Amino acid sequence: MQAVLECPKTTVIRPQGILNAANALELEKDLTTALTQDNTSILLVDLAAVESLDSAGLMALVSALKLAQSLGRSLQLDSVSPSVRMIFELTQLDGIFEII
Repeated sequence: MQAVLECPKTTVIRPQGILNAANALELEKDLTTALTQDNTSILLVDLAAVESLDSAGLMALVSALKLAQSLGRSLQLDSVSPSVRMIFELTQLDGIFEII
């Protein structure tokens, strides 16, 4: 008997500082690039160094989540600070995103 083991490829992106209109397009581009790589099945966005985010930063993450879902891939958020988590809770996106 032959065993087959598939290990998903995880890509990690670590944005820093404030995610706002000034840098949201750059973040969305980075997330899109990572998600469209053939060998990426999980995109982990490490938010440990993110101080805050506004609606533009949030929309960049939502767009990436929609793309991940359409490609059959997973987008996960990690190390979400309490202040950033509150934004996800207030917008009720904490139930949409996989926050680990």
